[in-house]
Parts: sequence; C-alpha cells; structure tokens
Amino acid sequence: MISIVIPIYNEAETLPLLYSRLMTVLPALQDKCEVIFVDDGSSDQSLSIMSGYVRENESIRVLKLSRNFGHQAAITAGLKNAAGDAVIIMDGDLQDPPEELPQFIEKWREGFDVVYAIREKRKEGVLKRMAYHNFYRILDLVSDIKIPLDSGDFCVLDRKVVNVLNNELPENIRFVRGLRSYAGFKQIGIRYERHGRAAGEAKYTYKKLIKLALDGIFGFTLLPLKMATYSGLFVAVSSLIIGLVFLMARFFNFPIFGTHVQDVPGFTTLAVGGFFLGGIILLFMGVLGEYMGRIYIEVKQRPLYIVEQVIENRQPSISVNNE
Repeated sequence: MISIVIPIYNEAETLPLLYSRLMTVLPALQDKCEVIFVDDGSSDQSLSIMSGYVRENESIRVLKLSRNFGHQAAITAGLKNAAGDAVIIMDGDLQDPPEELPQFIEKWREGFDVVYAIREKRKEGVLKRMAYHNFYRILDLVSDIKIPLDSGDFCVLDRKVVNVLNNELPENIRFVRGLRSYAGFKQIGIRYERHGRAAGEAKYTYKKLIKLALDGIFGFTLLPLKMATYSGLFVAVSSLIIGLVFLMARFFNFPIFGTHVQDVPGFTTLAVGGFFLGGIILLFMGVLGEYMGRIYIEVKQRPLYIVEQVIENRQPSISVNNE
C-alpha cells in the first residue's frame, strides 16, 4: 500500500483542485492507496471540505490537530499514522504537482529507499527565491551531513525510512529533509518544475521561513559553537600581538601610525576594543542561547503535536489500479 501525507492549513480554495488532480493520478500508482490529510489548525472551511471527501471516498483519512503546530509537526503526524509500504509527502498548495508521483513511485520500485524532489524554476518572488537559494548553499557549507541542494519535503519514503524517522529520531524540533538525509539509505533526486500556488496566499511567511532555516542550521551543525572558539582564539592572539606592539612602542619610543604611545591617553583604543569584544561576546551568547533553547525544548518532552480527531471510514484504504 502507498500512503500520501498532505499537511493542510487554510487551503479551502485549493482543496477541490488538489483532490481532483490527486484522484486522477492515483490509478497510475497501481497499488492500494490511502490519502492522509493533516489539518494543522485551519480556520477556514478546509476541515469541512476534507470531511466531505472522507464520506465519499474510503481511501481518505483526516487528522485534525488541536491547533496550528506548524508544517513540520503536521508532516510528522502524518508519518506516524501512515500505514503504507511507501509514504509520499507533498504540500497541499499544488506547488508539488501530483502528476510527478508515478515517476517517484517507479524509482522506489527500482529499489531506492528515498526519492526526493529537486526544485527548479521556482515561481516565488525574486527575494524569496534568493533566500531559498542562499539558505540551501549555506546549509550545505556548514552542515555535518550532506543535505541535497534545493530539495524540499516532497518525496517518497520507504517503510524502513519512515520507521527510522518515527522511532529512532524522536527529536521535537523537526527538519524533515535534514532527518531524511541523516537516516541515509539508498537515495535519489528527481528534478521537477516547482509550480506556483494554485490559489490563496503562501502560508510560509518570512518569519516561519527564518525559523525553519535556523532549525536546519542549528539542528545539523556545531559550526556556530566552533566559531565561538575560533573567534575567541583569533581575538586573543590578535590582542596579544597588539599588546606586545604597544609595549615595545612604549619602551623603544617609536610611533604607531605617526603617534607616540606616550602622547595618547588610550581612551579610543580602550573604547574600540571594548565595543569589539562586547559585540563578539553578545553574538556568541546569542548562538549559545539558540542551542540552549533547543535543549530546553527537547528536555521538556512536550508532544510535537496533539491529534484532536481522526476522521475516517471503516476501511482505511481502497485498491486503485488501471483495470
């Protein structure tokens, strides 16, 4: 069986077209299918629309979360409840076209455990495209593991990979595409043209994108902490050299930048040095705070999401084939 996990947040305008296109594509997968919509605290008519799909189609299930927990939490909820031998993750705004699914499944049947999409020709604005482009390259530069460039959450996961994500990687701050890479196994990327939204407004605001970027960077590298050590070492060595130069200038009475040390009270040097060191200290206190905040969240062990209701028919799946 194949499971399709789709997080939904206020997608009432998009759902009818998504459902229509998805139902058209499912026969090409040539397997039993279940579609799991995860309602991430929608405030529009999304839940009502999805409930209607459940009544008319036994392959549909809806997980209603008790509030908006975020995109990555909604994906995790879907993975936890998916029963398929392969699990597809895709967005509900049709930027991930359902028509790409047959070639993903074909690669999975060839023996690949992870088939992920590589985005090309994004339809977002220039500023957002630049932000995505730079983020993936910065993450690739600093990450301790190899995370494919321009790959999103759109993918097919084999059951053994899903089991690893569900059972062996229990962290609360989720960056699914990073965890997918960390898990390893046999992976392949497929390039596709990233479509624009079919309707409505983007739910990933710049604030949410920045949070996702920070989760990716701080979750998969210790480089920011190492930079604190490197910077401290650099400042210490530089200060030692500068101190020795000033000490020698005082003893041997030679000018520095045309001025003798004895003629300068030293206020400017102390002020500049103090502000510089203060800035370095505050910067890396912030870095430490980011890591400590994440440790605090993990230690509390609060649930990543809360399922308020499961909406389904008696039979969770149907056979979909070309016959």
